[in-house]
Amino acid sequence: MKYLHFDLETYSSVDLKKSGLYRYAESPDFEIMLFAYSIDGGGVSVVDLMAGEVIPPEILDALTDHNVEKWAHNAMFERICLSRYLGVKYLKPENWKCTMVWAAYMGMPLALDAAGSVLDLDKQKMAGGTDLIRYFCKPCKPTKVNGGRTRNLPEHAPEKWDEFKAYNVRDVEVEASIQARLAKFPVPDSIWGEYQLDQEINDRGLSLDLTLVESAIAIDKLSNSALLANMGALTGLANPNSVEQLKGWFVDNDAEMASLEKEAVAEKLKTEPPGVVRDVLTLRQQLAKTSVKKYQAMQKSVCADGRFRGAFQFYGANRTGRWAGRLVQLQNLPRNSIKTLGMARELVKNQNYEALEMLYPSVPDVLSQLIRTAFIPKAGCKLIVADFSSIEAIVLAWLSKETRVLDAYRAKQDLYIKNAEIMFKQRSGSVDKKSPLRQKAKVATLACGYGGSVGAMISMGALEQGLIEDELQPLVNAWRSANPRIVQFWYAVGNAAIEAVSDRTVTKTHGITFNCQSGMLFITLPSGRRLAYVKPQIGVNKYDNDCVTYMGVNDAKKWARIQTYGAKIVENIVQGLSRDFLAYSLQTLRNCEIIAHIHDEIVLEASPNMSLEEVCQQMSRMPSWAAGLELRVEGFECEFYQKD
Repeated sequence: MKYLHFDLETYSSVDLKKSGLYRYAESPDFEIMLFAYSIDGGGVSVVDLMAGEVIPPEILDALTDHNVEKWAHNAMFERICLSRYLGVKYLKPENWKCTMVWAAYMGMPLALDAAGSVLDLDKQKMAGGTDLIRYFCKPCKPTKVNGGRTRNLPEHAPEKWDEFKAYNVRDVEVEASIQARLAKFPVPDSIWGEYQLDQEINDRGLSLDLTLVESAIAIDKLSNSALLANMGALTGLANPNSVEQLKGWFVDNDAEMASLEKEAVAEKLKTEPPGVVRDVLTLRQQLAKTSVKKYQAMQKSVCADGRFRGAFQFYGANRTGRWAGRLVQLQNLPRNSIKTLGMARELVKNQNYEALEMLYPSVPDVLSQLIRTAFIPKAGCKLIVADFSSIEAIVLAWLSKETRVLDAYRAKQDLYIKNAEIMFKQRSGSVDKKSPLRQKAKVATLACGYGGSVGAMISMGALEQGLIEDELQPLVNAWRSANPRIVQFWYAVGNAAIEAVSDRTVTKTHGITFNCQSGMLFITLPSGRRLAYVKPQIGVNKYDNDCVTYMGVNDAKKWARIQTYGAKIVENIVQGLSRDFLAYSLQTLRNCEIIAHIHDEIVLEASPNMSLEEVCQQMSRMPSWAAGLELRVEGFECEFYQKD
């Protein structure tokens, strides 16, 4: 046996979407119902475990045989479920392969049915699977009609069960067809190595301070009750949480609000003078804090040993290959700025609401800032947090050969100050961190690196930071004048992509290769990894210029044709390459206990004698393909996760 394709159908009373795979498989009532498999591309067999059939011994042996490739679509699900079935902690991910990762590597949708549709396979995933999964794989509501049962078994609907077995078989056929169709575009071994490390990190998980989590949820209830009581006292409304009632109150108080969404409330607060309307808006803003949802997600997904697992989706962003967050979403945790973070944690853990209300302006804001701190090291360990300094700005400068930025970075100068000096023609040393010129340069730098203009600056918060709209376009112009090679890089990349697609030829610029092959546009990064764009064509943009279009998942989560342009492709390239630096560092630190990574940051669960300096030195090692680039790594040690 060289390789094994398989697919499982399982039951658990735990909600997979809300609690995650690891907690799902830990449920006492979890079981594998159907096991469909194919050996070396042969016919598909299905084992009906509900009928007393058993998985053949040679198949069970193959699951732990490192010489046999194990293939599934979203193979993590099968690996963790089979670990529970076999009674082992977690099956080692070596030689486990995933057709979902392969589809993502090719710029295709992750879902099996969507990937099969894009590839126009002869055999597609069967329709009606969602209904069958709802019927057999999840608890049912007890009714008089079903005799009060809470689970549907095969004997309750034999015809549906036969259909479910056929559905199970078809999934194996579809995933095997995806592998066969993509065989001429193999995933490099280096990517499979990254996938296996990703699985190890997901299996390890992060330890949770459950006392903090549960106390934060309790404090949130107290805070909401107090805020609603205050709002009720101010408005006189029977239900101040009612959008309809509150809108009516604003009309009665000459402050009509078309929407009470948090963005609209924040906008109104910018101009509303002190008074009862402003007080009600402030209370509404505090009530809209969604921080408690993160704590609830932790509570629902924590495993029996107190660790949260399954936080990372490998190749979740298939345009760049970056990881995506799952469940708690570590990629978008609120930052913390409270100086008394440790004291705030203890007050929450002790559920001392009165002290929190007395010491801090906003209890919901405290809970929001404490989310990170719910992640703690296991007993006897510390956390080491290390990240690349300004990685995207430096990778962009390195690729575009914007030497001024690189020189300032090597000299450990403040990049925003340096940009301000050039943008506003100031003498060296005349701008400091408190200067408004630095703030203007910072907003421009963050907004303009990928071709952004006035709209990008506004979305970055330029107006909230005191800038006026009339000065935004001059700031964009000044930034572009100060960074001419980056601007040239946008156009060089756009032209290279258009030429590769229109002429079906190979083009190169700035160490990046563009080529069309079998209905795909591939962009090969200096790391050797390829970004893939499906079915590229030449279209016409709103300025009546040629542009590249391709098929992908759009902002509405639909598979559709998408327009792109030079600066946008540059963004994909820079973020993709930044991801490759992180992946390289993860590999160099593989022997450490990596528990998390967020874009440019790595978190380790470290023994007391592990050196922060050594970790930073190791992480700052550059791969051979990045000759001449220096990335600075900074870090700190802590007893709970936080931003330094």
